[in-house]
Amino acid sequence: MTRRIVRTGIQLGALTFIVFLLVFLLDNRFRVLPDAIHNHLPLHTPGFVITDITLASCSSINLLSSCNLDAPKWHRIEKDLYLNKGWLNHAYIHIERKQEADLLDTDRVILDVKVGRLDPTTSEKGQGGAKWESRPGGIWLKRTAKRHASDSTKAITAVDVLFGADAVEARAGWEILDQPIQISNPGDNQEARLSVRRGPYIKPERPTPRVRKDGRFKIMQVADLHLSTGLVDCRDAEPAGHNGGKCDADVRTLEFLGAVLDSEKPDLVVLSGDQINGETSPDAQSAVFKFAEMFIKRSIPFATIFGNHDDEGSLNRQALMDLTQNLPFSLSLPGPSSIDGVGNYYVEVLAKAPSTHSALTLYLLDTHGYSPDERQFRGYDWLKKSQIDWFKATAQTLKSSQPHVGYRHIRMDMAFIHIPLPEYRQEDDIVKASGTYAEPPTAPGFNSGFKKALIEEGVLAVSCGHDHVNDYCALSKTEASDPKDKKPELWMCYAGGSGFGGYGGYKDVIEGGYHRRVRVFDFDMDEARIRTWKRLEYGDTEKRVDEMLMVEGGKLVAP
Repeated sequence: MTRRIVRTGIQLGALTFIVFLLVFLLDNRFRVLPDAIHNHLPLHTPGFVITDITLASCSSINLLSSCNLDAPKWHRIEKDLYLNKGWLNHAYIHIERKQEADLLDTDRVILDVKVGRLDPTTSEKGQGGAKWESRPGGIWLKRTAKRHASDSTKAITAVDVLFGADAVEARAGWEILDQPIQISNPGDNQEARLSVRRGPYIKPERPTPRVRKDGRFKIMQVADLHLSTGLVDCRDAEPAGHNGGKCDADVRTLEFLGAVLDSEKPDLVVLSGDQINGETSPDAQSAVFKFAEMFIKRSIPFATIFGNHDDEGSLNRQALMDLTQNLPFSLSLPGPSSIDGVGNYYVEVLAKAPSTHSALTLYLLDTHGYSPDERQFRGYDWLKKSQIDWFKATAQTLKSSQPHVGYRHIRMDMAFIHIPLPEYRQEDDIVKASGTYAEPPTAPGFNSGFKKALIEEGVLAVSCGHDHVNDYCALSKTEASDPKDKKPELWMCYAGGSGFGGYGGYKDVIEGGYHRRVRVFDFDMDEARIRTWKRLEYGDTEKRVDEMLMVEGGKLVAP
């Protein structure tokens, strides 16, 4: 009996040792243990300064190599510089940081970072007698032991990694370095670039949208950008031979977006989903910053909701919203956690200054992704009861609030979603002069009744994206035995796809193929009027395409 117990104990001990060794080796290469075990802290915590930066590489065929440095001292930025596409290689940036109050006389604070093959002292002018310290990956650090260096706005207080030759930085106080980190055997991977923050964290102020002095408020809806990490080829670009046939999807998309922003000068941009093409976004953060930077540098407030592709990359919906809502000029919010989805919220547009009353409410809701019940309802998901209940309760609460009651003019509220409502399929409601019906609407198979809720709460229009080559508006009418007695009750519009990372084409339906576009809604609050039109990426780019009157005197107008 004793011999059996001893043998069992030895076997359990051996098994425990093997499991421990296996976990240790896996964690050495892939960091499988929870962050708490690694003493991992948030990488951008206020009050910290960076005292060192280095790069650790490891190989799948060398079990003794490690991509983890001493955890108490080093904190790893959880982005593989090979974007997890290296057959054998992995590499991670590590930072050493300290609370400013804990700095010792022997600690050295980083004042500058550069990336390159040569010492900046010899390769760049104006470096004087500065001493640069070399680190792996072509990283060069300028550090100082001066006691109050951490108080300087030049001190590096946070470090991140972004990807792509077209990577940009959208956060206040951050700058992306112009040279990529040097790694061995990069292959076809997107370039990894260091981004650093100088000085303390700057919390962006949430902008307050307001009707202009002339009574106007212009919204630009940008649907289906389909941006990627780094450079990818265009899909279905028209005309096919444009620019000699060379077409970088995001470059052309953002050139179009920038041009139309500068021309239209909207007061607010609504991004109605699929900003990110998840399949080609192994670092979704880099893709988010591409579109955000376009609005931030123009000081244009923007609001986002998600489509079915946004969270198919490296970040889920909540992480994407956490990132987006903390950017300058962002109005995006996650919404109540007690209801389905991420990104159910509203934006209040105030009346002309100095009024504090609300003139216009925009409702934004998450239409989720794919059907949770493919057997019964194939295709796409639908707005849930909890969301519709929230919308109705919110709308009714706002109507009785002082900012709404105190507004003496006609209110004109609107909603934005990604996936169209089932009622978009009603071909009899489509206004032919408003745009093109090129593909059957891929609306949910289950109708949860959101259209009815919109009408009951007095919303005048809803607009969506998702079906890239549809850009029409439909006018729903009340039911009546005599067609003459039918009255308009809700406008339902498509924006049309804007990005070259998503599909276009449909040459058999659209003469010359589909050209990317955006939709504009122009609100005249003095006259209680709404007009809409589209702007194209190619062709007559200055024209207001399919311009149409939607609302006059606060009433829906049938064309």
